[in-house]
Amino acid sequence: MSHFTIIGLGRFGLAAAQELIHLGHTVTGVDNDPKVADKYVNHLTQVVVCDATDENALMELGLTGSDTVLVAIGEDMQASLLCTLALKTLGLKDIWVKANTRAHHTIVSKLGVARIIHPEEDMGARVAQALNYPMVTDFIGLGDGFYVVQIIVKTRLEGRTLAEVCDDNQQIIEPLLVKRDGEILRNLELDFVLQTNDRLLLSGKRSALTRIAPRLS
Repeated sequence: MSHFTIIGLGRFGLAAAQELIHLGHTVTGVDNDPKVADKYVNHLTQVVVCDATDENALMELGLTGSDTVLVAIGEDMQASLLCTLALKTLGLKDIWVKANTRAHHTIVSKLGVARIIHPEEDMGARVAQALNYPMVTDFIGLGDGFYVVQIIVKTRLEGRTLAEVCDDNQQIIEPLLVKRDGEILRNLELDFVLQTNDRLLLSGKRSALTRIAPRLS
């Protein structure tokens, strides 16, 4: 279990906080609006009213006890930047920042923050991928063009082997596991036979996964 601090309890910040609690972590929510704090005081581990642009106020929160701090301040870019700068000055190492614009992203990156989130852009990209590849129910980008994708096996692929499904002449596609009837099957051989509604996890370059996509649809 980890402890997270989320600064800014708008829709994005609150959704992140509630999901982290659902996953078994503890979360301190920080907002400068007492009404917002009162509204969510029973939803999070702790809720604090604080001007997050004030370095001294942040220091009093004891943020060094947090494994990660997420700056989820909404449209006020100045407040987000001042908060981020204060966190860096206080020596916080694992800082994530929500950026609303490319300019915001650029400035935050100049402050030395590696984890910068663009919720609308990221969601837009995921929706586009889902529309283009409806057989893919989820995916994770690993960097350098590598992805892990989850695919639900359609009826027409019943009885096919992994060798038939994953074969790409140019690059390696690695089958990681199959989830079948609540059971996770690992260390799969290429002669493993697929069944309808199997959830198949594959890893590989995006270009290779794109090439085999037509036979999976």
